[in-house]
Amino acid sequence: MPGLYVSGVALGALAIGAAMASLVRGPALAFVYPLSALAAVVLGVVDLQVLLSGSEAAIRLPIGLPTIGFHLRLDTLSAFFGIVINGGVVAASLYGMGFDRAKELTPRVEPLFPLFAAAMNLVLIADDAYAFLFSWELMSLASWALVVARHTDPECRRAAHLYLVMAAIGTVALLFAFGGLAGPAGGYAFDTVRAHRPQPMVAALVLTAALVGCGSKGGLIPLHAWLPLAHPAAPSHVSALMSGVMTKVAIYGFVRIAFDLLGPPDWWWALPPIVLGAMTAVLGLLYAVLDRDLKRVLAYSTIENIGVIFVALGLALAFSANAQHEAAAVAMAAALLHVLNHSWFKSLLFLGAGAILHATGRRDLDGLGGLIRRMPRTAAFFLVGALAISALPPLNGFVSEWLLFQAVIAAPALPQAALHFASPAIGAMLALAAALAAACFVRVYGTAFLGRPRSAEAAGAHDVPLAQQAAMGGLAFLCILGGLMGSVLAAALAPVLHKLVGGALPGPGSGPTPFSLIAFDPARSIYDAPVIALFVAIASLTTLIVVHRLSERRTRRGPAWDCGFPDPSPATQYTASSFAQPLRRVYGAAAFAARETVVMPPPGDIRPARFSVVVVDHLWRVFYAAPGQAVLGLSECLNVLQFLTIRRYLVLMFVTLVILLSIAAVTT
Repeated sequence: MPGLYVSGVALGALAIGAAMASLVRGPALAFVYPLSALAAVVLGVVDLQVLLSGSEAAIRLPIGLPTIGFHLRLDTLSAFFGIVINGGVVAASLYGMGFDRAKELTPRVEPLFPLFAAAMNLVLIADDAYAFLFSWELMSLASWALVVARHTDPECRRAAHLYLVMAAIGTVALLFAFGGLAGPAGGYAFDTVRAHRPQPMVAALVLTAALVGCGSKGGLIPLHAWLPLAHPAAPSHVSALMSGVMTKVAIYGFVRIAFDLLGPPDWWWALPPIVLGAMTAVLGLLYAVLDRDLKRVLAYSTIENIGVIFVALGLALAFSANAQHEAAAVAMAAALLHVLNHSWFKSLLFLGAGAILHATGRRDLDGLGGLIRRMPRTAAFFLVGALAISALPPLNGFVSEWLLFQAVIAAPALPQAALHFASPAIGAMLALAAALAAACFVRVYGTAFLGRPRSAEAAGAHDVPLAQQAAMGGLAFLCILGGLMGSVLAAALAPVLHKLVGGALPGPGSGPTPFSLIAFDPARSIYDAPVIALFVAIASLTTLIVVHRLSERRTRRGPAWDCGFPDPSPATQYTASSFAQPLRRVYGAAAFAARETVVMPPPGDIRPARFSVVVVDHLWRVFYAAPGQAVLGLSECLNVLQFLTIRRYLVLMFVTLVILLSIAAVTT
């Protein structure tokens, strides 16, 4: 109970800070980020204590629905996600302290920043349907206002409009989900829901609604359309919160419903999240590989990682339904660790993108280049994030994906034929996604930081202030530490794993070293990150020494390879489009109907050659453009109703009344 009170005080401080910043403005805005960071640290400490102790605390406030109240509960699941959220808030707040408040667009952002952070924390501790939906909507509206902060930009207005529409659709889906969980008696408190499990058909509908509601907020394909528009439109530290943190609140919502409120799962519950997650992982990265906007590439990469998490959650449901608790614990640990790891490296990458945007004013990859010399610290931190998101050992991204592949390898032991035969295909799709992730971030880092500047803005870039470097450096350190101490993080998840799937990973000490991470048994599934890190360090140092010993001591300088063009122009370098061309030709034709057109004038013609690429987004056309056109056409047809005479309105009212009375007579 004291921990919940402390959390309430911290949330109250965030709300008060938001109110002061919005009312007083001016001097009050300078305290928003320090206050948000302090409150997030307090909340994170409380969450860590609850997670490690396995304790719970609950309280009922005399507000909310009549006779029901406003229930709050802090348990191990909400504590784990609270650590994820508040870590991101601390990093974003520290980054925000480095803004030049005389130039940056802060008066519209700073009052809403603590409100957004408080709303995300409130979702986690909500313990009834009303409290959950209220907090969820508060989070959506606060983030929407942050997206539309630059309302003079048409792209921001379009992104905010689409985000608001998708958020409303997700909330309606969750409203139906909680309605099904409450049942005819209207038991909206989560304790009441747990005591009265829904019937199988109702449970299936609730799971579908939860997948739509939480998937739309997380960016699950085909509900992803708002994410690559809204995340780049927001300020960079807000983008880091939305992509690295807010999407995890959506994961929390699905986990809370599917693993806690719905009761013991059926095996087929696993199929929708596994199939949609695998599709999301592959398509998200194909979008990312083909795009040239840096922040939009990172947003598409978030879609891929959300797909990876949903695959892990689907496998956990399948193993739990078959009482394979050890395998379920491996899959759930993979999902939760990837939630934590993604919040670190994706926040780092978005803050790095913000630093690039601050230094150059550009987000297009083809206008960057050579930043490693002008922004060396940002380049080093961004490289750590790129390696981590590419799942390379010994960084943290590898730990969670290694656990996921261990769960995929165990999936053929499932008795159901659909799951048994689908596991190799799922494994192949995840392997393809991992390879595409590496290709994507080789392209991003090589184009943005290496080579020569492709624009005057890139040539004149400079590193960001110290506070922003500290935020990126802290996240880079966590990516390294999380990779080396993956077994420690997995051990800390034991209370959550017991609560959700009734199992746990093998405890510490069962491997050859204290830092060994074991999925099933040391004979066939063990990962020792410090040993691998030591091997990489020794191999790299040995190679460096041998090369320097065998090579000539004298430093020689010569012209760089010019690709066959004597002109030293940066235009002869590979661009982001050049890197993407092989993948576009292999996958783009099938996935996006990509078409290349080359216009080559004949010899002697002085007109320039032209090259163009047309990419068709089938998901946008089918799920968004076609329904939008249908609604627009229907509204134009019904527009005639605005211009009728009084007599015709009266006739319409009479006909409507007759139809309703006829329906009532037939049904009674």
